[in-house]
Amino acid sequence: MATTHGPLEGLRVLDCATILAAPLASQILGDFGADVIKIEHPERPDAMRGHGESVDGVGLWWTEVARNKRTLALDLRDAQGADVFRRLVRTADVLVENFRPGTLERWGLGWDELHALNPRLIMLRVTGFGQEGPYASRPAFGTLIEAMSGFAHMTGQPDAPPTLPAFGLADSIAGMAAVSAVLMALYHRDANGGDGQMIDLSLLEPILTAVGPAPSVYDKTGVVPVRQGNRSTNNAPRNLYRSRDGHWLAVSTSADSVARRVLTLVGHAEVIDEPWFARGSSRAQHADLLDEYVGGWIAQRDGDAVLEAFTDAGAAIAAVYSAKEIVDDPQVQSRDTLVRVAHPHLGDVLQHNVLFRLSETPGGIRFAGRDHGQDTDDILAELDIAAEDRDALRSRGVVR
Repeated sequence: MATTHGPLEGLRVLDCATILAAPLASQILGDFGADVIKIEHPERPDAMRGHGESVDGVGLWWTEVARNKRTLALDLRDAQGADVFRRLVRTADVLVENFRPGTLERWGLGWDELHALNPRLIMLRVTGFGQEGPYASRPAFGTLIEAMSGFAHMTGQPDAPPTLPAFGLADSIAGMAAVSAVLMALYHRDANGGDGQMIDLSLLEPILTAVGPAPSVYDKTGVVPVRQGNRSTNNAPRNLYRSRDGHWLAVSTSADSVARRVLTLVGHAEVIDEPWFARGSSRAQHADLLDEYVGGWIAQRDGDAVLEAFTDAGAAIAAVYSAKEIVDDPQVQSRDTLVRVAHPHLGDVLQHNVLFRLSETPGGIRFAGRDHGQDTDDILAELDIAAEDRDALRSRGVVR
């Protein structure tokens, strides 16, 4: 459990969001010291609690994405619940939400109302397509965005259908981008003397950036990039190759010097002098030949021997890992990339450590995701709501 300080200590974040991008953003802010208050409906807790695998009724993903967050069960649609929320907003630095555009406005809790209550508030609004435009009101999940972003079109074998990721790729990219947006807004407010502001972040725009310059290529050349399998149009050899004992190994030669080392290692240094070998894009046009040389050499050897030979030669290679190999990897273990976090119901859970390493204010994991409404009384007491008033709210189902 973390005993170190984070750079965001003293910052209060209200998290009214669910699966997955916006809660990931507030998780990262909490990892680095922010006091994050996770707000859920009293009768319908965040669906993220049941998302993915669970043990003894506890969602394992929830224990991570809700870590370092105190939990408040509060009905924002109820007039009294909305009043409690407004009191919270007056104490907050950041509000994170991912309701459909217009939802909070219908409850009298839109940006204009909340900004008037707290001019220093930064409001992060995460949606599929943004707060405006012809698609703004459409329901959207990461799967749809991964399809529309060009990612699926460019992923998979050339003669096979487009491929979607088996994990929340668009959401995760957006969540990490959202942290940057919040920190920029905080810098503007605190370093430059500005006010709070509203951040309009869609799932689509960050992953478009991650997928790369395909729209620019199409605009200037009319060329639409197509699926390359595990190859690249930018360099070769670049592929997955199978060793004699059945291990899949990834090889990349983004640097020309590495390409020369690889072909020397596999016994075909003669191609290095070919004019086309000098650039990655022209090597990619000879990928069949280069894959034959590299893949044939690897197929005659066991995986461990291949890894050792490539490492000794200064060539880039890595094994394709499952979750088991990730957990067992000595690099992962030496850097505490995965850490065990105490949990009241499960004993402990293995989680990803904080996202990056700060030498002076590293932050850390203070506690795993908490029970529904576990901190309701404490948070309401901090707002000077008396015990009898809390009981009255609870009896009406406004809080849990």
